[in-house]
Amino acid sequence: MTGFGKATVQIPAKKITVEIKSLNSKQFDIQSRIPGSYRELELDLRNMAAARLERGKVDMVICVEALHGNVPVQFNIPALKAYKEQIQQMSRELDIPLPDDWYATLLRLPDVYSTEASAEMSEEEIAAVRQVVSEAIEGVMEFRRKEGRRLEEFFASRIKAITEMLTEVPKFEMERVAKIKSRMEDALGNIAQVDYDRGRLEQEMIYYIEKLDVNEEKQRLAQHLQYFTETLSNPAPGQGKKLGFIAQEIGREINTLGSKSNHAELQKLVVKMKDELEQIKEQVLNVM
Repeated sequence: MTGFGKATVQIPAKKITVEIKSLNSKQFDIQSRIPGSYRELELDLRNMAAARLERGKVDMVICVEALHGNVPVQFNIPALKAYKEQIQQMSRELDIPLPDDWYATLLRLPDVYSTEASAEMSEEEIAAVRQVVSEAIEGVMEFRRKEGRRLEEFFASRIKAITEMLTEVPKFEMERVAKIKSRMEDALGNIAQVDYDRGRLEQEMIYYIEKLDVNEEKQRLAQHLQYFTETLSNPAPGQGKKLGFIAQEIGREINTLGSKSNHAELQKLVVKMKDELEQIKEQVLNVM
């Protein structure tokens, strides 16, 4: 299930901003981009996100902004010196010119400066980081809840449509049986000089029609539709997989109904049911 959350907190000399984006995925997979001074908190922050988001492809970004110039840029002089010496050595060995602008060249290299005044974090800052991450996670959860309400309305409308189509099946059944019987009698009548026992014919017709009976499929389909609705209204997490399984069972009954139909209008009804069910299957993957 998709979601987005953003939160900001200010502490003395710093402004901390957290953005968390979640895309649909069967498993929980998190990628984090955080300042180096917060690395010791990374596992804790990941666990916070996993405990509440449960699943999804999650991207968490934490940015720290200095306020009022209180956190000056610090250059890593030993690293700059080492980079320069290597570039000069490379120039001699490869016979290539030195850069015209040493500042532009060196300051683009990694780990040559930092905006963090100290790697040590105060208890206040640690608490602030956890708070702002928690608020961003809550933003994602609220986003998910809104999407969940929209999906609930979507599923309810699709299930209602299938249920209404199921109630139309009986009006085609008597006509379907009469047509099957008429078709068999016409076929026998077209065979010249064949005498048959009408009593045996009736028995065979009853056997054949019983094989095409769809009452059990109708009952099971109605039960599955009801079960889907009941599961949808269950507030407990982890209902997505169950809804997926129920949707498979609904599809199985619709397919059997279609294979037994032997009636053009009934087959059209089955096609419409399948269309509604496919829309459900496409969206059920987004349910937690």
